[in-house]
Amino acid sequence: MAKTNSYNPALKQLAMLVDEWEMELSNAAFLPNPTDTVKGQISFAWVENGAFLCMRMGDDAFWLINRDDSQADYKVFYYDARSVSRIYEMSFSEHTWKMWRNSPTFSQRYEGKISSDGNTITARWEKSNDGTSWEHDFNITYTRKK
Repeated sequence: MAKTNSYNPALKQLAMLVDEWEMELSNAAFLPNPTDTVKGQISFAWVENGAFLCMRMGDDAFWLINRDDSQADYKVFYYDARSVSRIYEMSFSEHTWKMWRNSPTFSQRYEGKISSDGNTITARWEKSNDGTSWEHDFNITYTRKK
């Protein structure tokens, strides 16, 4: 996957993500055996000549990221093979990546810590059915391919 230096200036902070990554999902209550781990590949790439950042999880999930250049937070448009369609809010600072979605029946939040060398992201997802009581959903780690 070719990297480009031409991208939307509002997405400049996200340039460090553009690459191929290994993914490991763990401690997920939705797996048949919650202690199992699931491994996969993800990629981040510029689309439409750098207008948007796209995160792909194989052929199963697609995340399209952009930001209004007058605002600090991003919007993330998500769609997956189950026909699940969601919109998340997102913040991204030097070492912390957050996403959240508030919905009356199913809210989610994500927090990832980015290693100092930028090659590992260690994160967790939480979920809530009422927007008040939160519980662990799963852990996820991204490791940049060498």
